[in-house]
Amino acid sequence: MNDGTDYRAILTTATPLIDVRAPVEFAQGAMPAARNLPLMNDDERAAVGTCYKRQGPDAALALGHRLVNGDVREQRINAWREACLQNPNGYLCCARGGQRSHITQAWLKEAGIDYPLIAGGYKALRQTAIQATVEQVQKPMVLIGGCTGSGKTILVREHVQGIDLEGLAHHRGSSFGRTLQAQLSQASFENHLAVELLKKDAPRWVLEDEGRMIGSNHLPECLREHMIQASIVVVDDPFEIRLERLREEYFAHMWQEFSAAYGEEAGWKEYAEYLHHGLFAIRRRLGLQRFAEFTALLDSALIEQQRSGRTEAHYSWLAPLLNDYYDPMYRYQLEKKADKIVFRGAFNAVAAWLAA
Repeated sequence: MNDGTDYRAILTTATPLIDVRAPVEFAQGAMPAARNLPLMNDDERAAVGTCYKRQGPDAALALGHRLVNGDVREQRINAWREACLQNPNGYLCCARGGQRSHITQAWLKEAGIDYPLIAGGYKALRQTAIQATVEQVQKPMVLIGGCTGSGKTILVREHVQGIDLEGLAHHRGSSFGRTLQAQLSQASFENHLAVELLKKDAPRWVLEDEGRMIGSNHLPECLREHMIQASIVVVDDPFEIRLERLREEYFAHMWQEFSAAYGEEAGWKEYAEYLHHGLFAIRRRLGLQRFAEFTALLDSALIEQQRSGRTEAHYSWLAPLLNDYYDPMYRYQLEKKADKIVFRGAFNAVAAWLAA
């Protein structure tokens, strides 16, 4: 068995991790296969940290044992025990492989479970993830470009060498990009990306032509540097086909997702707010008059969708939004990369080129 130091194998095989850091630490950065079952909650950790600074390590350790005692200790041991039994091939993990994971390991041993820990803790895994990304992005890569609605993400997801950056970021990469999954912290996003690169370990990468930011997450600089130099294939699909793709994705499917997540009444409110928020985010670039016009058209389309279930009324504002805003912006950006374009064609032609 891995002694807790073969970090790449642990990340590549999605080995389960019982992360005993406090919730605030876990939220700041965690590995994809980690589950947070803390030794101390945020308040307890803060109190112990203050004690450490004022009175030293021995006093801090004694305070920690007083705070996590009796029923609290028993509840946490039971949660760890259950997680260990569910994941017999896993590891304990704390910040640096120090006292917290060792204390957890000792308490589990008293309860009859011998469970290994990550030597070096989350910090060692994090450094491994960063280094792995630096190495993996040295490989050749090709970017898929095209105007909004060209099906770029579909091509990436269907390709064996594809890395779905938007999927990893839980964001579609535009003002209407929010998904029902909250975005990860920057460190967690980078960790998920590293694990995906390690798991696939492809000879080259197929990526969507992204900007520096995907929602609130930014691409690692090492990846951005190589994407800037990468070859680009461009999907040139007819406007009507792109409109239909967007109608399906943003109006039919998104409404179903909101309805399933919140229920019909609350889901409709969330769905309408989502579309309004997307328009509001680009109001300055549209100009206030155009923004007001699109908002009125959106309201009418929502009324029609709620009344009849039909989503075609959204074309009234979606078509001019593409023509006046998204298409000119992307074509301008693509012109600056013209020397990197190696192929252009319709969706199926690009899929065949990538496969070849």
